[in-house]
Amino acid sequence: QTSRAPAISVSAESCIPAGLRLGPVPGTFKLGKYLSDRKEPGPKKKVFSYAVPPVLQVRMVRGELVDEAGSSALEWIGLIRAARNSQEQTLEAVADLPGGQIFYRALRDVQPGEELTVWYSNPLAQWFDIPVTATPTHDEKGEERYICWYCWRTFKYPNSLKAHVHFHCALSHGRPFLHHDH
Repeated sequence: QTSRAPAISVSAESCIPAGLRLGPVPGTFKLGKYLSDRKEPGPKKKVFSYAVPPVLQVRMVRGELVDEAGSSALEWIGLIRAARNSQEQTLEAVADLPGGQIFYRALRDVQPGEELTVWYSNPLAQWFDIPVTATPTHDEKGEERYICWYCWRTFKYPNSLKAHVHFHCALSHGRPFLHHDH
């Protein structure tokens, strides 16, 4: 998510094997900057995976992972939505070296029709100074909520809180993260 584009659902047209790498992700990397608690409906885009085994250092080229128009991943990878929690996450953002090029890696086999969603791997989150964990509290109805430890704003999903703290909370800027036990 390199820019504030309309929410587009990128889904698999065929099985995408666990471990397959997409990328590198072009542009300025700001995964989660526009993440919200609600899943906004939008146009859908399907991508195809031809049976290619996971290969290290893969750059997407013709014949591996393309959209329905035959466009390479570089043309649509930035449209993949940030995952709000680990249950909906299918990809993780990884880098070979701190500060190196960023790729998305399939965490498991992604089935046809399933939406591609991505969140930071723990090492990449630490590199970008994004919280790795978020501990829920329960509201009066017993539902899980995540509370910003700086401004007390509440969120339904852990990654929405993490993105808020990193990109938007005016009270957190310039301060290191407090871990959930503080």
